[in-house]
Amino acid sequence: MSLRRSFDVAVAALVLAVFAPVLLLAALAIKLSSRGPVFFVQRRVGKGGIPFPMYKFRTMAVAKKGPRLTVKHDSRVTAVGRILRRWKIDEVPQFWNILRGDMTIVGPRPEIPDFVARFGEAERRLLDYVPGLAGMAVLVYPNEAELLRGHSDPERAYAEQLLPKKAAVDLVYEAERTFASDLRLMIEITLAIFGWNRHADRTFRLGKIPTSAISR
Repeated sequence: MSLRRSFDVAVAALVLAVFAPVLLLAALAIKLSSRGPVFFVQRRVGKGGIPFPMYKFRTMAVAKKGPRLTVKHDSRVTAVGRILRRWKIDEVPQFWNILRGDMTIVGPRPEIPDFVARFGEAERRLLDYVPGLAGMAVLVYPNEAELLRGHSDPERAYAEQLLPKKAAVDLVYEAERTFASDLRLMIEITLAIFGWNRHADRTFRLGKIPTSAISR
């Protein structure tokens, strides 16, 4: 077992054990506040194009339909779901995916098959890597829901405009990635949850690609 895989397993097991009471409370709140299952399971594409079921806490009302992406002020998100999303608690079940070997802690976020089918040549290089709970693109473009708000077709806007930019950021990181850089990234992602993020690209708008280089 590689150092990175050993680290992933150790951290995932520790997080699931330490935060078990929080996860239990989250599951109870979801179940009592809205109809539907506790977990949202979605098919995502992993390394080599192999699909796997990705786990999250359910944060939306099950009866409402809409795009497969969440936009700012999305009416489908429940009151409990907003809290879980704000503190990223809805993502914690993915540590089970890490234990299974579907995902790693640091890596490009896995996409659904429909978006992968629209990958260009550059984006397809993402499939050379194990997808992660979070990657550099999460820091550079933290406000996806805000960027997609107001678009008549948010899925198209994401696939054609935002996804290529995210892919470029993640591919740059993967090319220079080290175990030390992963540790730094994990710390910065944790700080970003509490509102401090020096990497966020605040000049980016859909339809207008920034020319400034990403500071790292």
